Amino acid sequence: MAARKPISLLKGTETKGQTWPDEPSRFTEDEIDAFLLWAVKQNASDITFQSDRPVYLEIDGALYPGTYRSFDAADMSATLQKLYGPEAQARLASGNDLDLSYEVRPDRYTRIRFRTNITAILSKGRDAAQVTMRVLPNEPPTLRDLNIEDQIIDNFCPRQGMVIITGPTGSGKSTLLAAGMRMLLERPHGCGKLLTYEAPIEYVYDVIHSPRSLVSQTEIPRHLPNFARGVRNALRRKPEIILVGESRDRETISASIEAAQTGHTVYTTTHTVGVSATVQRMISSFSADERSERAYSLMETVRMIVTQALVPKVGGGRMGIREWMLFPDPVREKLLDMDYREWSSEVERMIPSYGQTMAESAKKAFEDGTIERRHYLLLASSTGGGGG
Repeated sequence: MAARKPISLLKGTETKGQTWPDEPSRFTEDEIDAFLLWAVKQNASDITFQSDRPVYLEIDGALYPGTYRSFDAADMSATLQKLYGPEAQARLASGNDLDLSYEVRPDRYTRIRFRTNITAILSKGRDAAQVTMRVLPNEPPTLRDLNIEDQIIDNFCPRQGMVIITGPTGSGKSTLLAAGMRMLLERPHGCGKLLTYEAPIEYVYDVIHSPRSLVSQTEIPRHLPNFARGVRNALRRKPEIILVGESRDRETISASIEAAQTGHTVYTTTHTVGVSATVQRMISSFSADERSERAYSLMETVRMIVTQALVPKVGGGRMGIREWMLFPDPVREKLLDMDYREWSSEVERMIPSYGQTMAESAKKAFEDGTIERRHYLLLASSTGGGGG
């Protein structure tokens, strides 16, 4: 196998804040990839195309114009066509925003990937669009890279059951899950067949050496219409591990529980903050007549819940602050013997014994001088955990 070329493309040396030297008088589909590669070379983390404005690059947390000229309707039309296809305008006009992944291959050795959102907006009194593109790393980070606590790492790979990663939008749930998947792949015996269902696919695992693993990634709704269909699909493909990008509705949560009950290891995310709130949110997604049954099914399968928030660090950058709780057999048995409506307060009491509260994690980061006091106080009160 030929040696991989160093990706010199990513080592930008240009002056931060300059506009694209090769900017055309009119953007066509042919210029989009070249501009994106130049933006990545500038070390842009995000690229925003918006009607009637220059293209903006976010570099080190600040916005810089990447083009001298503002984007007009023709430029935006070419961009949407290139990124999504001919139906983009119709989808936007029908009230849908578009989430997708986009990839540029400048050579056979290099893949530059972007997480992309396209949203309709109003600009100068007419319908327009904004395209936000986040540059994705070429490979997932490791759990050590993310400074994940040892107790989470040690319990990330149950033989079966469900691991739930939670947090608000933009809290790094997908990155944490991808790092966990990398750990599974890099084990000496790999992880068998791993199926992921994501919207969109953010991280790929091509560069992870794992000869005894088989990874298959499906994008929702590009390949299948929704996550619930994805889980049903997975059960017909004999996987060891199933990753469900988001469990936000009754059908997906129910399907994920059933997959975990049939001996699979299931990883999923929700948009909740706090271990107790996650349990409540998942149970409340079911109708009143089935809530009790599904609550106990959930408790039989859950093995760990991790909730994460990203907080500005002193000196720049951001770090993850986490609350987590393990659900070993004694914990699940105790909760299963109780009315599920009493779980919330009981889980709150159990967190310090079987994990760590958000308040305690934030306190440690504050005492280490990593985060400011105001962020510590905000997190200490955000999930109901005790502060100190």
